[in-house]
Amino acid sequence: MPPESKGARRKGATSNASITPHRAAAPPRRDAFIGRERELDVLIELANSGNPELFVLYGRRRVGKTELLQRLCADRRSVYFLAAQVRDRDNLRAFKDAMQEGMGDPLIENVEFADWSAALGFAAERAGDERLVIVLDEFPYLCEGNKGLPSLLQKFWDTRGKHSNLMIVLCGSQVSFMEREILAERSPLFGRRTGQRRLEPLRPSETLTFFPSWSVADAVLAYGIVGGMPAYLRRFQEDLSLEANLMKEMLRPEGYLFDEVQFLLRNELQNPATYNSILAAIARGADRVGDIALSVGVDSPTANKYLHVLRELRVVSREIPLTDPDPLRSRRGTYRIADRFLAFHFRHIQPHVSLIEAGRGGRVFEEFIEPDFDFLRREARADFVLEHLARDAAGLVGDEIVETGRHNGQAIRALGRTVQGRGVVAIDEEEADPTQLAQELAALTPVFGTDVVRLAYHLTGDSAKPLACRLLEGV
Repeated sequence: MPPESKGARRKGATSNASITPHRAAAPPRRDAFIGRERELDVLIELANSGNPELFVLYGRRRVGKTELLQRLCADRRSVYFLAAQVRDRDNLRAFKDAMQEGMGDPLIENVEFADWSAALGFAAERAGDERLVIVLDEFPYLCEGNKGLPSLLQKFWDTRGKHSNLMIVLCGSQVSFMEREILAERSPLFGRRTGQRRLEPLRPSETLTFFPSWSVADAVLAYGIVGGMPAYLRRFQEDLSLEANLMKEMLRPEGYLFDEVQFLLRNELQNPATYNSILAAIARGADRVGDIALSVGVDSPTANKYLHVLRELRVVSREIPLTDPDPLRSRRGTYRIADRFLAFHFRHIQPHVSLIEAGRGGRVFEEFIEPDFDFLRREARADFVLEHLARDAAGLVGDEIVETGRHNGQAIRALGRTVQGRGVVAIDEEEADPTQLAQELAALTPVFGTDVVRLAYHLTGDSAKPLACRLLEGV
């Protein structure tokens, strides 16, 4: 849906009209389950395997882990427990209550568990010959209250769990904790898990399903602002304009998404100040270590240390051009914020927090965000092109594409390389001036030669197939 006209408001105004729906308001879809069908199928397969299972599911806040696990638990014998940041004894009591509710076992009411080994042992015993799924959501909170819990769980699994009919799912939003304390070789649980999955944001094409009544162009722009996190996408209501959604969710201090980035960073990082500065520098256009270090006011080795942490969290990515002859030793790598929502925050929200706090969100939209719509659309289209190039373009090319990467051309937005070593160029037809395209193709000739596959992309009006791609003949 197009943004509301600015002509009816004075500059910087934030009247109630900015959140007025265009038609009768409909409630946001709360029951939709989008883009996680494969992950759910895998979990159901494990639940039906008949074997003891210890599965680890983790990923960033708001990526959809809880919804996925609640779908798994629906209509089956299960105990879903969401841990809290309280003392261990309180979590243990709450877990007993969750078991009583999930299992419907009257014996549990009069049981008092001395520790987690006793609680899980009771669950293994009561499971008997029937599968029992136990989900320990926000497992890092349990470990805060009981540092020895991974070791207790290891002992339980080795002695009883792996001989039981249990499927235990350990779930957490603190990515670094889950990888370091649960999955890493030094963890007591190393080698015990029977499967694991890091849940990632939805792919670009999957996000369009959240906005079935919007035009493809507007839905793509919405992706360019909030990225692929299901919880963020749900906050944008179809019955409001894009501007109204921004005003409601980001451009006022009460907005759900206004301070979400800081919640995210504090969830993963003990001292997020320098990380904030590094992300702000990248959003301003600093993309090499030296430039980032200079902008932040630290030396390059220090900047590298912080960037390494952000890369581990997949908040930042380092991209080496596909044209680089020696990628392992390349000095041409550049850094970018890997998540659209974080990139938008550090480009448009964080620099103007004072204005937003002062109730001037309308001015921020008019002066800084709306003029940047073309850039946001262009960057979002590049993500859609990369997705298609990596997943669906092999049929057109006639060979599997084994490498893909961004390209900073005006017309050529992405590159690929096939199994046979042939170059593939992805052309954004909305930006493809013939003269500019010829120049960019010529610049690639020393690397790819003249025998390149050229794919031309443009947006369609069909959200089920948002990109049209055609093979250009000739060289």
